[in-house]
Amino acid sequence: MDYDGGKLKSTSINGVKMYSIASQQRSLATWLDPKKRRALRKDQNYLQRMELIQDLRFETATTKIKATPDGEFVIAAGIYPPQVKVYELREFSLKFERHLDSEIIDFEVLAGDYSKLAFLCADRSVYLHAKYGKHYSVRIPRMGRDIVYDCWSCDLLCAASSPELYRINLEQGRFLSSLSTQSAALNVVSRSKLHGLVACGGEDGAVECFDLRTKSSVGRINAVAPAGDIDQEVTALEFDEKTGFLMAVGSSAGKVLIYDLRSSHPIQVKDHMYGSPILDIKWHQTLNSEAPKLITTDNHIVRIWDPDTGEGMTSIEPTAGTINDICAFPGSGLMLLALDCSQIPSYFIPDLGPAPNWCSELQKLTEELEEGGQTTIYDDFKFLTKEDLERLKLTGLIGTNLLRAYMHGFFIDYRLYKKAKALAETFDYAEYIEQRKGEKLEKERAQRITIKRKLPKVNRTLAKSILDNEDAENEIKDADSNETKKLSKKKKALGSEILKDERFGNMFENKNVQKCIG
Repeated sequence: MDYDGGKLKSTSINGVKMYSIASQQRSLATWLDPKKRRALRKDQNYLQRMELIQDLRFETATTKIKATPDGEFVIAAGIYPPQVKVYELREFSLKFERHLDSEIIDFEVLAGDYSKLAFLCADRSVYLHAKYGKHYSVRIPRMGRDIVYDCWSCDLLCAASSPELYRINLEQGRFLSSLSTQSAALNVVSRSKLHGLVACGGEDGAVECFDLRTKSSVGRINAVAPAGDIDQEVTALEFDEKTGFLMAVGSSAGKVLIYDLRSSHPIQVKDHMYGSPILDIKWHQTLNSEAPKLITTDNHIVRIWDPDTGEGMTSIEPTAGTINDICAFPGSGLMLLALDCSQIPSYFIPDLGPAPNWCSELQKLTEELEEGGQTTIYDDFKFLTKEDLERLKLTGLIGTNLLRAYMHGFFIDYRLYKKAKALAETFDYAEYIEQRKGEKLEKERAQRITIKRKLPKVNRTLAKSILDNEDAENEIKDADSNETKKLSKKKKALGSEILKDERFGNMFENKNVQKCIG
């Protein structure tokens, strides 16, 4: 851990302190000119830097990050170029890096350490790596989206853009018969470590569970419908590791639903309030409490909350880049975020758990080096400016306890904000029908074979308007084919025949006529 006597930045959210351990600024280049290196001695931001792991970054972005089951290594995948880096935590440094042919969509750790890895890549390939490097690769029929490893049967399960859940047996070295689902395509697959049940989340919002002992479906429900969302997808799944009876489901509408496997109705629903898909769900067991916490992530925020009450504990909003993945060390309060930028920031929340054994000094540093000032953020509230209040017709609430003044705006309860937004933006059914009708016409127009008509050199604007009117009348006639509409004689005359008629030929050939009309 590289520490140069700086101060840790802390933020208090709902009374829970969170420390930003690693800076989100670009690390120092090794080829930097010595003169510029000496100039950094006067840079306060550089002097107060703190690096948890050396060279914890990628050139462009980090897509996935995980810790090995033994807790000794961190494996991160990123771009560009597509590569994977393995960090040894005891040494606080990079152990090695490898480059791949295609971008890594997801990867799975097959052993206790980094010795056996499986990478699902964007070229429909599954790469198997050992300590010495690439061992073997195989292609799956459709584009893969998620993978999980069943250690009881040695099956590598791949969810892809198809109804089939592909099975690759790593002991036999061959494909086995796929598990067929009723969804058109699968987004995510998860497996319980306690009872071995496999759950798949599809594009139709359904969750289907399989027992690998019988290779058959044991249940299927529409998991996102109880949250009031229509035509939404399942984007994240995770089983409870303590009891095995609970399953958390994340939707593309930014909501998390908790199910008991013995019931088809959710026992808890949590809204992330951003409307972006849930990327990751973790049941986090800590030493500070007996009941686990839920860590749910979308592109904007990481929320930590109680699955029993739905009450938020704290949240993390990075200042640079959107979130792609999160790595939470088991039993501790340390987390690493994979962002759409070069750096991989780390956050420490003492109330969530102690520091891991490999960086136990972090516990003392947070107590000794905390900055005097801290930022307070309110969770479950929406920040609105005065212009937003005027648009939602909520200016009458200024001065009441329903609005909390903060900087250049106000905080308002998110539930009240959703009600006001629904009233201000009423749903116009007639406008919706016209919009759908226009979309249908545009779709039919795109499928037609369009004839390029040559416009005359004189009065081109007039000729173009005549042809456009004719096309519009034809579209109306096609759209309302059930009702036969008789066009008036005036509209029938305004057609392409005018351009061919000898009586009007002079209008599109003589330049003097153009001046008279113009």
